[in-house]
Amino acid sequence: MQDENTLREVAKDCVHCGFCLPVCPTYQLWAEEMDSPRGRIYLVSQILDGAPVSDSAAEHFDRCLGCMACMTACPSGVQYDQLIEAARVWTEEARSSGSAVAAEPEAGASPAGVASPGGDADAGVAEVRGADGDRDAEPAVPSVPVAGRRALRDRAARAAIFALFPYPRRLRAAVAPLRLAQRTGLDRRVARSSLPGRVSPALGAALRLAPDGPLPAAAASRLPSRVPAIGTRRAVVGMLTGCVQSVFFPQVNASTARVLAAEGCDVIIPRNQGCCGALSSHSGREAEAAAFAKQTITMFEQAGVDAIVVNSAGCGSAMKEYERLLGGTAHFDAGAGWAERAAEMSAKFIAEIGPVARRHPLPVTAAYHDACHLAHAQRITRQPRELLRAIPELNLVELPDAGTCCGSAGVYNLLQPEAASELGDLKAESVLKAGAPLLISANPGCSLQIAAALAARGEHIAVAHTAEILDMSIRGLPVRL
Repeated sequence: MQDENTLREVAKDCVHCGFCLPVCPTYQLWAEEMDSPRGRIYLVSQILDGAPVSDSAAEHFDRCLGCMACMTACPSGVQYDQLIEAARVWTEEARSSGSAVAAEPEAGASPAGVASPGGDADAGVAEVRGADGDRDAEPAVPSVPVAGRRALRDRAARAAIFALFPYPRRLRAAVAPLRLAQRTGLDRRVARSSLPGRVSPALGAALRLAPDGPLPAAAASRLPSRVPAIGTRRAVVGMLTGCVQSVFFPQVNASTARVLAAEGCDVIIPRNQGCCGALSSHSGREAEAAAFAKQTITMFEQAGVDAIVVNSAGCGSAMKEYERLLGGTAHFDAGAGWAERAAEMSAKFIAEIGPVARRHPLPVTAAYHDACHLAHAQRITRQPRELLRAIPELNLVELPDAGTCCGSAGVYNLLQPEAASELGDLKAESVLKAGAPLLISANPGCSLQIAAALAARGEHIAVAHTAEILDMSIRGLPVRL
């Protein structure tokens, strides 16, 4: 997280023009100023000026998807990602401790008006810090109501999510009962009932999002530690297998490795990979995210690779922010080069080295969905389309709202299921309007979200990852619709 003075300067860049409003998903849903980027920047500025994190402010921060569409639209170049990242950290601290009054911060801790755990919850006021970091002698800014702890059900859901999803082995074990339920049809009967949602909205959302059809067996996720290049070796790359990707979409990892090998890359796949920190980072769990980041850096540094290839948009976006995440730590220097080393598979890396493998025709019409953390956070939109359009006979069409979030946003669709469901329904309508029998996405969360939204309408469209389509073309396989 950036320091307080940097955040102040970033917030000042906002000129309140309103260009962010029509592209913000939550503003589209509710037309509430404080549920827009402009409104949230105002709240961040208040907190930086000494106001505690109120329940209302925390709710507005929680509702943000972090899709970064506002950054694409902003004519002033406001780095909203830095502001919402800080806001999530403050919210998590305040709502974990039930206290949001100021405490003496350590390096990289919350700014004035936001307590570290253990702060005086009864003080009711927030100290104001000067630009040099010293306390002013002025009276504190009057307090607004401070954020209380999250409800027990919400805390339990978050604890379960972050105890499972960042750990592929645990996640695989947890979905084993779901695999059994799918075989017996029990999952469909349970999903149609209201019981899971009454027990926990997150549980109900998880059942709705579970992939339709049998889940891949654990053996399907096992890849060799090294996939040799076909023909002349042009690069040695490491491949991140991901958490959700490796459990729910292992075939995407297999396709990624084959495509890279066909393009002349030795692919190194370290064993026992863990989370890159994306889920934690996008949810304000800064210390947890930093620990995952350090493990990931160490793992790939030991692998001795030229670049790290990532086939999940959210993971790639998070890894490119390692320098900011690890600022002020012993791993800062190691994190500094990752913006260049973490390359999105289908776009940045293959497009830069130049595709050489022969493409066979794929006579199909496909719509391309822009994953937010690829299109907005990483500004990668052109390269995936160019690679796909280079496939003979593949007709690529655009979605009417290509730049709008589908509602997945990491674990947002589990923690904010109602808003996510509305956005998913809007995206499903857009997909259906495109009229293509195949949808291509570069993010596992988007694939699950859109497929679930289509299923809720009684519709089915094949959903595939960019790597899978490239793999089919290179191998001369037909697209399965």
